[in-house]
Amino acid sequence: MLPASAPDQLAAAKGSGIVRPARRPAGWVAPGPQPRTPDREDVWPGPDEDLCYLAGDFRILQRVDGHRWSADDLVTAWYAIEQLRHAPPRRAVDLGCGIGTVLLFVAWAFAEARVTGVEAQDVSAGLARRSLAWNGVDDRCAVRFGDLRDPLTTEGLAGAELVTGTPPYLPKGTGIESSKVQCGPCRFEWRGGVEDYALAAARLLAEDAPFVGCAASRQRPRVEAAAVGAGLVLERYRDVVPREGKDPLFSVYVMRRPEAARAPEIEPPLVLRGRDGRFTAAFDDVRRAMGMPVER
Repeated sequence: MLPASAPDQLAAAKGSGIVRPARRPAGWVAPGPQPRTPDREDVWPGPDEDLCYLAGDFRILQRVDGHRWSADDLVTAWYAIEQLRHAPPRRAVDLGCGIGTVLLFVAWAFAEARVTGVEAQDVSAGLARRSLAWNGVDDRCAVRFGDLRDPLTTEGLAGAELVTGTPPYLPKGTGIESSKVQCGPCRFEWRGGVEDYALAAARLLAEDAPFVGCAASRQRPRVEAAAVGAGLVLERYRDVVPREGKDPLFSVYVMRRPEAARAPEIEPPLVLRGRDGRFTAAFDDVRRAMGMPVER
């Protein structure tokens, strides 16, 4: 294993990609578990890839010209972790895990959990597996390659105490798809939308476990119908506003089995930036909880 303090200059020499430097306030100490990076060249960024900080000292591999993690991944992971902060899951599943952002956040927050991602794009699945290895959690976390709609893909994963998912927001044919690697299926419903994610989650959830996901805010009727169609109850729902004064951009939600669901609750919107463009105190709290440096 490489020591946690191994200089990035040495690390960068192992690959031909970009190792992004840390941007942290003086004196800030990264919370959470330390990565256990193996002495393997393949876990470092290659051509057209970079390695970026994610949570604490955990990092993630991304394509420079492909799909990259964003606020909906962060807020979905935070919302999921908040549901179980006082009862850490032993097993979790992230449906359509992409490059592994939510999967890694969950693995960072719950250091004993076994977390499995399901992903149908080989480029994204490969990046996610290498990120798991870079952080040294591939002994308890894995990525299954396949379509989440196929029960064979998720065979053996039932009884999960947390299921997460960040479905694409756009039905096919409703916009112009990017030609960039990964981006089309990440934004358009090549393999189903929230309805399919809810059905897959219903197959996997333990008796009282939550399914936590996100959707475009305008899709709330679809989310409500998806819960009903999957035999679940929409328990909590929260809009996310990108900047004060703007309309909500996306929403996060919690579904559970009817026998385990609490009284439905619509929470106040989470506003990410104020009118001045700075992160709000509420979003700073989210970032702090997720192992990210906060200036104030």
